[in-house]
Amino acid sequence: MNKIKIIIPIILLSLFFVTDSFAFCGFYVAKADAKIFNKASQVIIARDGNKTVITMSNDFQGNVKDFALVVPVPQVLQEKNIRVVDRNIFDKLDAYSAPRLVEYHDPAPCNIYPSTAKRKMSIAGGRADMVVEMEATKEESDADLGVTIQAKYNVGEYDILILNATQSNGLKKWLTQNGYKIPRNAEEVLDPYIKSDMKFFVAKVNLKKQEQNGYTNLRPLQITMNSPKFMLPIRLGMANGKGNQDLIIYTLTKKGRVECTNYRTIKMPTGMDMPTFIKNDFGNFYSDLFKKRWERNRGKAVYLEYSWDISPRNFVKCDPCVSPAPNFSDMQRAGAWWVEGSQNENVHFTRLHVRYNRRKFSQDLVFQTTPNKTNFQARYVLRHPYQGDVSCSQGQNYVHTLIDRREKELDNLEYYTGWDSYNYNNYISDWEDKIERKKYKKGSANPFGENPWAVILFLLLNASVVISVLKLKRIK
Repeated sequence: MNKIKIIIPIILLSLFFVTDSFAFCGFYVAKADAKIFNKASQVIIARDGNKTVITMSNDFQGNVKDFALVVPVPQVLQEKNIRVVDRNIFDKLDAYSAPRLVEYHDPAPCNIYPSTAKRKMSIAGGRADMVVEMEATKEESDADLGVTIQAKYNVGEYDILILNATQSNGLKKWLTQNGYKIPRNAEEVLDPYIKSDMKFFVAKVNLKKQEQNGYTNLRPLQITMNSPKFMLPIRLGMANGKGNQDLIIYTLTKKGRVECTNYRTIKMPTGMDMPTFIKNDFGNFYSDLFKKRWERNRGKAVYLEYSWDISPRNFVKCDPCVSPAPNFSDMQRAGAWWVEGSQNENVHFTRLHVRYNRRKFSQDLVFQTTPNKTNFQARYVLRHPYQGDVSCSQGQNYVHTLIDRREKELDNLEYYTGWDSYNYNNYISDWEDKIERKKYKKGSANPFGENPWAVILFLLLNASVVISVLKLKRIK
């Protein structure tokens, strides 16, 4: 089969965070000459009680025949607990929960009956193409290395192995002997999972099945597990990652907001007025805003970007809404098995964003479902000024107010992103030019126009000043 490029679009944050290669809850093993690049990874977690459904996006570059995915799991998964889903469920949840802009338009200040300010909503972001790369493995084990194959399945276009290992160096050697390039420090991150008696989920692409099914894109894998631990293993993902890595986590629960328990969960700044020019550069704006927030917390936190009750009976699921809300079918495809179409079903949607590295995140992410159902979304307000006539007195007052408002917007921009406000002086000066100075009537010979009483008063005042000066000279 010819070389296949697997293109998977990642919305919004994929443009913002360029990092080294990694996997959010596993590492990827490939031939020695394979190159693996990654920007931002995504995962969906549906959780209730001890049951967890995890959906993993594939976001790698290379030839699909040269790649295999290794993920630690708490138990031997049954074939019925492994399935593939359409990629568009990630697009749906991402677009719906992503940081966004809300826009307001000022009414005409000189109108007697000003119209209500118009409001528009938009989401800023972009799409980036990412390529998936996979390597076929031999379905054989080496007892001397302490590795056994406990289950094997074919699910969609994937061949699945569930491995058990008793020693990290044995698993590393097994993978190496079967033709995979393993990260140098894989052994140290494998060892904690082996000591915890976890199994290893290994997936490869079955090229014949893929061709028969007619898929040109690798679809996400979804696995169902039962465990009292509500966690996401990220340490394996750092085995072949050199720098900071970004992960977007979408969670669906019955009770409320999901928070991290072993790292702080911090809300992203939201609701501030920002300069209108960021609309055309929202990607860089949010990237720098996130970076600033991440630096202020010394890189050791998980960030909340969206949290909302999206239960069918709740008709207001965002403010503003930038795409249709997830429906029953979307929730089911995302793993929320308890959703069957009833209006009484509870679904709370949380979006978390974590930027992690080996030094700051020495532990896997551990979560809890809280009863907190407070609505939250990362949104930034743009207030567009009125562009018409502002010559009336109300219009001039509006201009002064607008200048003050724009100064505060630039202050917000500098504080939250680090952008230098002095680079945007015209953002204010253009409106300072609209302030009307006091004008004389055309043809008037004096600053008082043609008002005779003003002239008489001016002369009397000047005369009194002259007389006072003469008296002072006489006294001297």
